[in-house]
Amino acid sequence: MSLSVRATVTAKIEAVTPKGDEGLLMEFLRTYRESVQLVINEIWGLDEAPSWTELHVMFYGRLVKMGFRAHHVSEIYKRAKEVVESTRKNNGSKPLLKKLTARIHTLDYKINLDKKTIKIAVLHGKWIELELKWYSYLNKYLDGSWKPGEILVSYRCGRFYVYITFHRDVVFREPRVVMGVDLNFNNITYTIINLNSELVSIGVIPFRGLSRALHYRKLAEELQKKHPRNWRFLKWARRVRARWLSKARYILVDTAHYVSKRLMEVAREYNAVIVFEDFEEIRGNNNSGKRLSWMKPLWCYRRIQEYTEYKALIEGIKTIYVNPARTSRKPPNGKKLRFINYRFLQLGEVVTTRDVVASWNLALKGLKRMKGSRVTWSPDSPRSEAVKTRVKRGNPETKKYLKITTAIHK
Repeated sequence: MSLSVRATVTAKIEAVTPKGDEGLLMEFLRTYRESVQLVINEIWGLDEAPSWTELHVMFYGRLVKMGFRAHHVSEIYKRAKEVVESTRKNNGSKPLLKKLTARIHTLDYKINLDKKTIKIAVLHGKWIELELKWYSYLNKYLDGSWKPGEILVSYRCGRFYVYITFHRDVVFREPRVVMGVDLNFNNITYTIINLNSELVSIGVIPFRGLSRALHYRKLAEELQKKHPRNWRFLKWARRVRARWLSKARYILVDTAHYVSKRLMEVAREYNAVIVFEDFEEIRGNNNSGKRLSWMKPLWCYRRIQEYTEYKALIEGIKTIYVNPARTSRKPPNGKKLRFINYRFLQLGEVVTTRDVVASWNLALKGLKRMKGSRVTWSPDSPRSEAVKTRVKRGNPETKKYLKITTAIHK
């Protein structure tokens, strides 16, 4: 019996308002933000966040008088309660909303995918039609298998953006092989074994994004060293520093997408289950040297895992997270293992790398879990920041149920 799950994808699209309607949309977004802040202010001092019924009694009348529709009000409740609960969980102070973002229920908008337009209900029963700046890669969501869900309307840097969620049910494929993936600073090594633990293939994907991003980080740090006291007050210094750090981020995002696409090509070709390392505690590990501690903050292992995970979910390919302990020190085929140096080792009569041994052992661990107890196919992925506040991830191996990946295309 095949397992079916719901895959959700969020597309970020720039929108253009007709002349004269921009003010109506801005008024709606500001009033929406003020209303969410109003609910937060009044429930912040309570010992526990009120239930849905209590929130309805407390705020429904006031919010309707401000011009909101019934579903607008329900989304305001939801957003305010999420912010309060998340902030308390992280022991933060009372939140103050700054972004102009509104979550819109499916009954409060009408989308025309043929004309690439969307109508949104705003205050006092008025509707605004927005023209979407469509991109060719979004056409894959128009084949009829994807259905639109709730949307987000946001105003940033003088532009309006619409985040449209598409969802569909995905049936996981029955795997023929298992692919262990070892993530490193300069490469991604994968090893493929069949369901009888026999070696099928080994490959390496170069990863140069980290070294390029670290170059720009070094430039930014050297600029701060030249002006240690007043770089924050020099407009040109702040602008140059921000440009370098932005380049570093874009490089990491692009290379993470590239690596995830390459991994998916291999997984699709072999119809493989993808096995990743669970790096949950690596950020807090202070046993690394000075250089590694400097490199780790920009090591985008989680981004690569998340991008690969949502691409795999859409394709119906399963993903497993396993404990990486001792994977690079244990012989995967039972032969004698002898280290030559930190990177290379001798496995039987063959000289190979620690990365190959680690990815091989990861594949064996994944195969063992598939044949044994219940498998966690994906970890607790972060949601879009516009949908929900970022929550602290738990250990993926302790989760009992399937999690659904939410991805953002940019």
